[in-house]
Amino acid sequence: MSIFASMVEARAQGKKKLALLIDPDKAEPQKLGPLLDDAVAAGVDYLFLGGSLLVNTHFETCLASIRQCCDLPLVLFPGSPLQVSRQADGILLLSLISGRNPELLIGHHVIAAPLLRESGLEIIPTGYMLIDGGAPTSVSYMSNTTPIPADKPDIAVCTAMAAEMLGLKTLYLEAGSGALYPVSELMIKAVRQAVQLPIIVGGGIRSAHQASLSLQAGADVLVVGNGVEKSPGLLKALGQVMGS
Repeated sequence: MSIFASMVEARAQGKKKLALLIDPDKAEPQKLGPLLDDAVAAGVDYLFLGGSLLVNTHFETCLASIRQCCDLPLVLFPGSPLQVSRQADGILLLSLISGRNPELLIGHHVIAAPLLRESGLEIIPTGYMLIDGGAPTSVSYMSNTTPIPADKPDIAVCTAMAAEMLGLKTLYLEAGSGALYPVSELMIKAVRQAVQLPIIVGGGIRSAHQASLSLQAGADVLVVGNGVEKSPGLLKALGQVMGS
């Protein structure tokens, strides 16, 4: 079954999915193995790999290391056309629909298109919506875009509706790495009621309670990254939340 099909099937059955986001710049080789063991034990469904920058040259090495440690579906979450690799299973082809930067709406996609066509990756067109998480993030700085205000769910709803009408397959509501707070339940619920697409939610999730609120509000796939780095027990707690 394809990655996207698994998301659609889970949504139809009322099941939730958990993704672990790994930043190749922060993935220390000696910690990657234990982290992936914890991910498998917690029932993580997908591994997302990517970041706003590539400060080092460990991207392909990181992918190879992940492949050696586990066989979870590996999905690229690219910050640029440089973050494309045949070692992965799929890629979230992100269009930053919350902003007005043409490079991130279509420009980078044009550059990457020939490589993606030949890559063999499952390509999942994704409407990427950056939501204000209370602090400047790498995504907002690097993308040169303004996040959707956290108290403006109507903007998020109209943006999501446009994404669905344009034929995008998923939505990714992102508060950003290092956000002070996650995407609100009100925002998630409003978007959930407006569209039928699978909704991925990430950024600022630091507790099982926050995760539970996001899932109850309508998130189909929950993404955690920085929170796990700072709280090693979070993955296990999230696994218990997903199981319930």
